[in-house]
Amino acid sequence: MIRPMLGEAWSAMNANRLRAALTMLGMVIGVGAVVIMLAIGQGAQYAIQQTISTMGSNLFIVLSGFSSSGGVRSGSGGGPTLTVADADAIAELDGVANVAPTHQGSRQVIYGAQNWSTQVIGTTPAYLDARAWSITSGSGFSDSDVRSATRVVVIGQTVAENLFGEEEPVGKTMRIQQSPFVVIGVLGAKGQSLDGRDQDDTVLIPLTTAQRKVFGTPFVGSVRMIMVQTERADQMEQVMAQTTALLRQRHRLRDDMPDDFFMRNLSAAAESEAATTRTMSILLGAIASISLIVGGIGIMNIMLVSVTERTREIGIRMAIGARQRDILLQFLLEAVMISFAGCFTGLLLGIAIALGINALTGMVIVISGTAALLAFAVAASVGIFFGWYPAQKAARLDPIEALRYQ
Repeated sequence: MIRPMLGEAWSAMNANRLRAALTMLGMVIGVGAVVIMLAIGQGAQYAIQQTISTMGSNLFIVLSGFSSSGGVRSGSGGGPTLTVADADAIAELDGVANVAPTHQGSRQVIYGAQNWSTQVIGTTPAYLDARAWSITSGSGFSDSDVRSATRVVVIGQTVAENLFGEEEPVGKTMRIQQSPFVVIGVLGAKGQSLDGRDQDDTVLIPLTTAQRKVFGTPFVGSVRMIMVQTERADQMEQVMAQTTALLRQRHRLRDDMPDDFFMRNLSAAAESEAATTRTMSILLGAIASISLIVGGIGIMNIMLVSVTERTREIGIRMAIGARQRDILLQFLLEAVMISFAGCFTGLLLGIAIALGINALTGMVIVISGTAALLAFAVAASVGIFFGWYPAQKAARLDPIEALRYQ
């Protein structure tokens, strides 16, 4: 029963090839646009997620507070209000996985005739764990290096390329300003941060070495920042509140006094960026979906024209025994074939254009099988929905009036 009707539907489409092609064009454009927009949107989400993963997970930082001199107040980090002892106390809180006190600044690094200005971070071994930062060659420094203020350094990829070129850095001696340091490791590549900063343009040295031999400190043991990683994402708010209470107690701040430190939730900022990208992806998909509606309306219009043209044929079919459901099924199958053919072509075209965008621009493109099938299913449903009314109109024709139609 279905097979002969499919044959008749194919014959009807084949008899009006140009009209059938133009009818399918709306669905081709609609599905293609949805696939392209979803590929671009999901690609942007993937890029953001990759950037977030390079920062580390479940992180927040505590910055030292402001200082005031002659009525002029500095911003965050301007006053030496945080110490290594504060970091040790935070590490004892429930839910804390890693704590890394840091003392950083910009310095000139030198190797042979090459020099480079970079970010020098004095910290502890826990910094690499908190940032989920791997080492591609050599090794990181240890707690004993921190205790001994050893002159060792772990360098980022950008620094390695600009100072050493093709030469293996591990084992070589470089200088940070005038102080010699032995390179013991090279960090894995991280790429850009969410604010566009090159995370690989950095070098790590033991915290005590930074305090005593590179930057100096106004007070023994003071640090500019403490990085804290929680065990789970749902513990962030609780640990931040506990950290605030602990530091206020340690710094002997009265209830009416403001905090002498600042806190920043890095994970929240990253998730906010990801949420914005997801919203934009949904918006792009919604805009592209409008063309599916237009394509569906095109199918309905052409099918209504087809019903009008074939009114006499419908009357003959009914006169020789065709039932209403047979007529309904026949025209609905034509709408389904047009819709599915347009959807399939649009799917292939959308994937091809998305891959072309990736090849020409280098933009991250993610073609999800689920998203592609969803676009196909929605487009096919739209086509069937708009094909239903013309099929119903054909099925409800009066056989006698249909036979008289000229």
